[in-house]
Amino acid sequence: MNLGKKKALAARTFGVGLERIEFVKPRLEEIKEAITKQDIRDLYKDGAIRVKPVKGKKVIAGKTKKRTVGNVRKKVNKRKQEYVKLTRKLRKYIAKNRDKMTDKERKDIRKKIRNRFFKSQSHLKDYMGGIKK
Repeated sequence: MNLGKKKALAARTFGVGLERIEFVKPRLEEIKEAITKQDIRDLYKDGAIRVKPVKGKKVIAGKTKKRTVGNVRKKVNKRKQEYVKLTRKLRKYIAKNRDKMTDKERKDIRKKIRNRFFKSQSHLKDYMGGIKK
């Protein structure tokens, strides 16, 4: 007799894989008559259905990946949004203070802005304070 559907029902009921479900041979007739999840649970309590233990590496406990500083990553989209905000702010500041520097200095600063040399607008101001004439 084919008990594949019963095995699938039991696997869903207990939240395990099909391979881990085992039916006791003498009680197959009872298992065949089971229709609902509750029937399956009752048969499990009676010992007609067994769930095999997990084998292999999954058994090893305590090997979960720890969420340390090196493993935490920001979302890419968030990093890009922060970059765009800062870049626009710094370029606007450069445009406003255009008369205080030469073209060569301005190009150099714009390259540094693009390469994320400056962490904030105050960092840029400090840098510009050092190159003032």
